[in-house]
Amino acid sequence: MPWSRQTDLPDLSDVPAGRPAREDGYTELRNYAVIGDGRCVALIARDGSVDWLAWPDLDSPTLFAAVLDHVAGGRFLLRPEAPYTASRRYLPGTNVLETTFTTTGGTVRVTDALTIPDTHSLAPARELVRRIEGLAGSVPMVWCVQPRFGYGAHAPRLTRRAGVLVVTFGPEAVAIRAWNAGEPQPASDAVASRFRADAGTRAMLALPYAHREPLVLPTRADCEARLDHTISAWREWSDGRTYAGPWDEAVLRSALALKLLVFAPSGAVAAAATCSLPEELGGERNWDYRFSWIRDSAFTLNAFLKLGCAPEATGYFWWLMHASQLTHPRLHVLYRLDGGARAPEKTLPLSGYRGSTPVRIGNAAAGQLQLDTYGELVQTAWLYTAAGHRLDADIARRLAQTADFVSTTWQQPDMGIWEVRSAPEHFTQSKMMCWVALDRALDLAQRRLIPGRHAPRWQRERQAITEFIDGRCFSPGLNSYVRSAGSDELDAGLLLGLLHGYRPPDDPRMRGTVAAIQQALQDGPYVSRYRGADGVLGSEGAFLACSFWLAEALALTGRADEAARLMDQLVPLANDVGLYSEEIDPATGDFLGNLPQGLSHLALISAACAIGQATR
Repeated sequence: MPWSRQTDLPDLSDVPAGRPAREDGYTELRNYAVIGDGRCVALIARDGSVDWLAWPDLDSPTLFAAVLDHVAGGRFLLRPEAPYTASRRYLPGTNVLETTFTTTGGTVRVTDALTIPDTHSLAPARELVRRIEGLAGSVPMVWCVQPRFGYGAHAPRLTRRAGVLVVTFGPEAVAIRAWNAGEPQPASDAVASRFRADAGTRAMLALPYAHREPLVLPTRADCEARLDHTISAWREWSDGRTYAGPWDEAVLRSALALKLLVFAPSGAVAAAATCSLPEELGGERNWDYRFSWIRDSAFTLNAFLKLGCAPEATGYFWWLMHASQLTHPRLHVLYRLDGGARAPEKTLPLSGYRGSTPVRIGNAAAGQLQLDTYGELVQTAWLYTAAGHRLDADIARRLAQTADFVSTTWQQPDMGIWEVRSAPEHFTQSKMMCWVALDRALDLAQRRLIPGRHAPRWQRERQAITEFIDGRCFSPGLNSYVRSAGSDELDAGLLLGLLHGYRPPDDPRMRGTVAAIQQALQDGPYVSRYRGADGVLGSEGAFLACSFWLAEALALTGRADEAARLMDQLVPLANDVGLYSEEIDPATGDFLGNLPQGLSHLALISAACAIGQATR
């Protein structure tokens, strides 16, 4: 069916009207909330526009990508036609979003969810549901679905099935269902309608999706039931979390954000839900983070264990062991969510968020040598066993071989934890994590959990690493470890030497390093990763995980009161629904980088638990 032009329907070629205003077609990254179902994730702006949705999986090409190109990316708009103010929240204990629009004529509430299938009815493979309730007065509403498959590259074909409008491209199909929300009408390159939300009325919009399978056309009752089931399922999961402390709301929201990044089919945890959101507006630091990084593994498993997420911890650990087996004995920096190792970096013909190009998918860092990953892998296995789990014989053998590999490889320069695109260096944090790899392997061997016939060599190399770090990577003038051997630069990643146990908390060199990082890299609550060159043009914001690492380091070194004060400054930096991006611009408070950023939320959880333990 060809698209037709309906002049009485909204034209989405212009910026949507109403508040909050969009600048050049874009809203602030801070204005996004996220919903998900364990397989895919959507970003919804405060003005009711779904500006990001990748289907069928979190790392798939997008159906909506207006956050990366407000003209070509596609979106699903739903808002009042009259001027309005908007407030929102997550329903308590859930990842279901509730937005309340208030106009001079009335108030309307929109509830958004990517639904979790129940067992009582035939459900679509994926489904976005939006419930609209009139609370007071009468509010004129407008909605418009502008689908663009393949990162905005493909306008869909419009058809009808059983009287329902369906958009298709190749093996993908999306139905557009509306109840009490006006009759869906083709409008240029979109499907749209208008209706009035009167007090006491309820409308619903749903987008059921299919990929290489029959498209289910659900009834309204089915959609309503799945939405209610989704709310209940999230609350049941939240009720099982075990943290109790002064930042319990922030920790629970971080746990829920982390759960959204768990790819349920495999157990992998994505670093973020999006790609190519800039670390500098208008700059080129735009990366795809929809992969699982070995760098994050120890924090991830530790957070799951501390929060009582046993199934997630076990699923993630076995995914990690499976993925790393595919490239053993070498580790890739990151793996796809299905465990694959290939992640070729490509550039998309999109305009980028507020002109930030190139827009990249894939990540060339996958092929880098980052020696710290070996320490994080063995540390993760060590934490897993410390929680009472056993290792099977094959994994035990591979961990011992990993320690052998570190023994022969640690002297090489690498690209470091921050994946620089400059020349390799002898990064101190990488050497510290090589030490951690051998130290944890020795402990596992002593407990007879992995083969220990090469333990004497591991012990010798661990000592050699100590001599290298303390001899070449420490500055007496700064009284601090430095970013790389022979340099005089600092790096917030050095805090991980303390957090992962390279040196005990009472070690004067580690205490000096914490103080030096505070002096050189901290600005109020904000901590920069480093100041030196990294092979990429431009600058970046303050890296939120580093701020939380500093809070945790302060707690570990006996400065729990100072750590708590820093946490009290950091927690309010979240947006209005408790989410964090990768970075923040200290001058403006603007979010930068991909979101929600798993490492930011992981670092918050770890710091909150450490401070709680220190104060107890």
